Amino acid sequence: MAAHAESFRRSVNLRVRHRAAAWAFLALFALSQALLWYACYGNGAKTLIGDEQGYQNTALAILAGGPWMPSSIWPPLQPLLLAALYALFGPHAWVAQIAQSLLLIGCAALMRGLWRDLGGSVAAANWGAALFLLSPQIAGFAFWLWPEIPHLFLLLAALRLLAAARRSPARGWIAAAAAGACVGLALLAKSLLAAFWPAFLLIFVRRTRPRLAWRNALGFVLALGVVTAPALLHGWRSYGTPMIADSSIYNLWVGLTDRARSDYVADMGGVELPAFLASGATPQERNAVYLRKVKDYVAEHGVVTVALAQIERQYFRLFSAKTLLVSQLPGPACAGHLSVYHSPPWLTRVLALLNDASHALILIGAAIGLACWRRKFHMLHLVVALLLGYQLALFGLIHVKARFLLPMLPFLCALCGEVLARVLAPRRDDGALALSMPRLGLGMLLAALLLLLAFAGPALDGLCTG
Repeated sequence: MAAHAESFRRSVNLRVRHRAAAWAFLALFALSQALLWYACYGNGAKTLIGDEQGYQNTALAILAGGPWMPSSIWPPLQPLLLAALYALFGPHAWVAQIAQSLLLIGCAALMRGLWRDLGGSVAAANWGAALFLLSPQIAGFAFWLWPEIPHLFLLLAALRLLAAARRSPARGWIAAAAAGACVGLALLAKSLLAAFWPAFLLIFVRRTRPRLAWRNALGFVLALGVVTAPALLHGWRSYGTPMIADSSIYNLWVGLTDRARSDYVADMGGVELPAFLASGATPQERNAVYLRKVKDYVAEHGVVTVALAQIERQYFRLFSAKTLLVSQLPGPACAGHLSVYHSPPWLTRVLALLNDASHALILIGAAIGLACWRRKFHMLHLVVALLLGYQLALFGLIHVKARFLLPMLPFLCALCGEVLARVLAPRRDDGALALSMPRLGLGMLLAALLLLLAFAGPALDGLCTG
């Protein structure tokens, strides 16, 4: 009887703690959202910049009867999504911001489930989702018109559906087809997965019931093809090749010729674009011209010199604590601040401080979590590891901005969540991490490297000192 009473008391206390934690999270989330909304509109609406304005203009042109896919550089999903929202609720940026805020919450829910699929603990999945939603640099993406949030939602949805298809191969063809559709839509949002998507087929590799695996893989490919077919047909008719959008050679050239370790510092992306578009009448002609420029550049400087220069620069840009949020806040242009937010000084300082603190916490926790991870490795782990490795390799070459880290952040947040769950609320059955001294030492070394990449770039470049 006493043991039963003690168990009941612990159960009640656990429910009380969970409820208090949930209310605390909701309060912090509401506060962080209020700060971001006030920063965006409190002293006048934030100015649209770069591709944001392009997506907005294309969406409005579509509403006015213009072509649905007018560019060979930018994929069509984001302006189509904006046009659909504007058609329903009016052409106001806040309509898209509310929709993307809901997708942001959906991303957190998907990442929580995906982390459980990968063998992470419930507590870690909760911590990771909380970190994801409370980080101002991540939540800020919902307020901007880039396709990052829709793309991330589709990517995480595809991974969850692939995990479901692998768990139940006999009935997995529906999940496999839905995953293929999500990957197809993700390709229509951003070109990131253009060279990677065949690797998703690894999830269907099985020693048992191979016929079902082939059927599910075929469903994945067919659904992906159906979703992307209109864009591919448009590319064939317009340019003689089945394509959605192709800026790879252009981004490779700009990536090789970038000089600063922070984005928006002497940034050549927008400056070089008119010359690229004028270099040929078709995407093939433009790519041929710029591929020759890339080859000449590498031949002139040498492969080793170019590779070392990329390593010394690209990952500072990718992991920079001067995230897209900070870049848009008021600040000196010499340090890469665009000052398109009109936030008061106190709010600028608060957001910058929260940005730096959350960025550092996520990187430190992710480094330790990765070094100490010890769950059994299976096919879903392989696909996720290949996806992260693919992005790291790709961003070693092409033009990099800090916003390109977003597809990796759910996994970094979840790894950090494992560490927080283990330290703050340890459980006897929590075996996701092995906190041995060698592993902790390796994690601390990796954390130091990531913090160096995050914060040392401006000092190494000597920004605003001349």
